[in-house]
Amino acid sequence: MPIQRETWGSRFGFIMATAGFAVGLGNIWRFPYIVGQNGGGAFLLVYVAFAILIGIPLFTAEMSLGRKTQLTPIAGMRKLTGKPTSVWNLIGWLGVATAIVLTSYYVMLIAWITAYFVRILVGPAMSASPDETRALYEAFVARPLPVFAYTFVVVTVMAVLVGRGVHKGIERVAKIVMPVAVVLLILLAVRSLTFPGARAGLVWYLKPDFAALDGSAVLAALGQAFYSIGIGMAATFAYGSYLSPEKSDVPGSAAIVVAFDTSMAFLAGLVIFPALFAFGMEPDSGPGLLFITMPALFARMPAGELFGASFFFLMIIAGLTSQIALFEVMTASLRDSLGWRRTKAVWVTAVGTFALSVPIILSQGPWSHIRLFDKDLFGLADWLSGNIMLTLGAFLISLYVALVWGWERFRDETNVGSGRVKVGALWAPFVRYLIPVAVAIVLLVGLGVI
Repeated sequence: MPIQRETWGSRFGFIMATAGFAVGLGNIWRFPYIVGQNGGGAFLLVYVAFAILIGIPLFTAEMSLGRKTQLTPIAGMRKLTGKPTSVWNLIGWLGVATAIVLTSYYVMLIAWITAYFVRILVGPAMSASPDETRALYEAFVARPLPVFAYTFVVVTVMAVLVGRGVHKGIERVAKIVMPVAVVLLILLAVRSLTFPGARAGLVWYLKPDFAALDGSAVLAALGQAFYSIGIGMAATFAYGSYLSPEKSDVPGSAAIVVAFDTSMAFLAGLVIFPALFAFGMEPDSGPGLLFITMPALFARMPAGELFGASFFFLMIIAGLTSQIALFEVMTASLRDSLGWRRTKAVWVTAVGTFALSVPIILSQGPWSHIRLFDKDLFGLADWLSGNIMLTLGAFLISLYVALVWGWERFRDETNVGSGRVKVGALWAPFVRYLIPVAVAIVLLVGLGVI
């Protein structure tokens, strides 16, 4: 007996849930430090251009594939190709594999963030000295038992929410927490801009300095657009499969989600850079921005505990809403492929998720000596998913749309139910030529070929 397909309760709920997936740690953690490493305003302009010109079409294509098949990626691509051994079935398999690899370390990051939130409330987690903050951070991540405990809580919360289903679980939570995240981020940005000396950070962030922009920065902006929007992770495909085949506005919804995602990344910069300049800290802090630089910053500012707790609570929301989408990808793929009930699929996914996180957590402590390709297991999972698998998935989707689905069929299928935003003639050169080439370049850079 076939499983009845769930659907979204409202367009607002779908957009909030999909935006929740897109708006994750890539926006509030990764985007600011990538901006900091690549010169500020000029990088920001290039990033926004890529999000519009490449991000929206690719996001639309993946969402449209999901709606067309009414299935998750593995089963959906098998349905489209009609052949179990078609090379295009790799889109589904790679998307789910990317979700699995991302999940293996993403839940650990959320656990760290949750621990920081708790430690800011009860102390100690912050010191005005970055060296002391680094020592606190290294001491925490090197002890696996507390990290295991926080990770267990994170995975259990996700399992309970996803277990309630698309409408009663994922959508209902997204409709509450995403508006809260927007308000919180705006309030933090307003407070950051009022610090004495914040104007220098605002000017650095918004004033383009094209002399600081080189080829590597342009490619970093393109890669960040894929990472932040979430193309190739299979979640957009899965969420699109819960849309009505005839009554949903795919291009309009995709444009809103990408605009929402880009705006949240922009606001994150308004929170971080004015505050950094106001308190005499460097904007190019790198990956340590979240766990070392920001706590040291909070320790220096008035009411820093409140500011810091609010910031890390925002990070918990961003991390959970993104990870819930990946959790749903794995759960729904088990249901579509094996015919399992949601409860069974959810708890198998939960157990598997926690098991996968164990070696990643240990790689920051007792297993730190284990290295592959000169990386610890955490670094390897991050590099493999972010630099290779995600980009390869986006590349395969772009090729499938351009070569197999074809421009006309893609346009006609995607425009069913569309509103003001439609796939029009201006999209054609991007879908046919420019996007596949751009994604191929990012993939080759990730592989170290160029």
